[in-house]
Amino acid sequence: MSESLSTDILIVGGGIAGLWLNARLRRAGFSTVLVENAALGGVQSMRSQGIIHGGTKYALHGALTGASEAIADMPALWRDCLAGTGELDLRGVRVLSDAHYLWSPGGLAGNLTSFFASKAVRSRVAQVKGAELPPALQDKAFKGKAYRLTELVLDVPSLIARLAELAGDSLLAGERLEALREDGKLAGLRVDGREIRAQRVVLSAGAGNEALLRDLGLERPEMQRRPLHMVLVTAPTLKPLYAHCLGGGPKPRVTVTTHPLGNGQWVWYLGGDIAEAGGVARDEAEQIAEAQRELHKLMPWIDLSAARWATLRVDRAEPAQSNLLRPDSAFLAEDGALLVGWPTKLALAPNFADRVVESLHKHGIRPQASAALPDLPRPATARPVWEELFG
Repeated sequence: MSESLSTDILIVGGGIAGLWLNARLRRAGFSTVLVENAALGGVQSMRSQGIIHGGTKYALHGALTGASEAIADMPALWRDCLAGTGELDLRGVRVLSDAHYLWSPGGLAGNLTSFFASKAVRSRVAQVKGAELPPALQDKAFKGKAYRLTELVLDVPSLIARLAELAGDSLLAGERLEALREDGKLAGLRVDGREIRAQRVVLSAGAGNEALLRDLGLERPEMQRRPLHMVLVTAPTLKPLYAHCLGGGPKPRVTVTTHPLGNGQWVWYLGGDIAEAGGVARDEAEQIAEAQRELHKLMPWIDLSAARWATLRVDRAEPAQSNLLRPDSAFLAEDGALLVGWPTKLALAPNFADRVVESLHKHGIRPQASAALPDLPRPATARPVWEELFG
């Protein structure tokens, strides 16, 4: 039997939400242990496009919404961290693009004119032309308009690596988790037979929260999955592009981010409306054919004759909402010593940590002296999905 451990906060789930929370709590003086059953970066985080949204895309129907306002401060918060002046020191994390863009392949839809004219949006959006355009749009055949957003795109693998550094010795690879109860109350978890006592247990395992809650005998909070069918393409002709292409509806027609392959080429990772319900209903061949048609219509000057294609199905795990709507901000539920939550978006990982810290303060949970941790089996780090598919 492994020796028992004691810590202040026991976190389950090594995606960005759990890793960010872990680093934040350690900086505040708490002792922590973070358990991951597969690899750091998990499932959802390592499949993220890496966009630190400021909410502009949520206002494409012409008005700023609760979702756009809840997330509006996130780019500035992340920029402070990347500069080493924020709540975490993320210096060294690779920034793929200092801006994200909106582009229209033709004239802007009428209902967007007032959107771009509104004072709230003007502070976040600026039109760009010529050499200011993203490299992939710098072609004489491009007749549309492009707008620079005050958002940024991060290399998620380097972000996970930095957060793992900030975790120090607190990471634990563990597969079997069981509730550890004393006097009928949750006192920690038994991880692969090792008892770990904690003042609070936080579940931040994305889609894994569902099975964890079931194993703990709990039915709430309920979780929903919003599926995506993403497309990846690599070709020697691709140039960097980080942009939402405007369609006629409230969602971007396609969202493109660009990621480096080990062979020096780029991968375009395509989300947006093409990956939503219609894309989910298509099989891989149909989805690739649809992406080929879209890119040919939107950027016919790009030669994709030597391109390699793949698709990827991703479930966004979130607290259940009526009609599968997108939650507006990070979510946290409390059940005694158990905290359960989802950030609902990469950019909102700091917001999720805020909610946990607020809960700890509310209940008077403070750092307590803990013995140094023994050498723990450390989880591996997940490979970038584009390296898995094209590497």
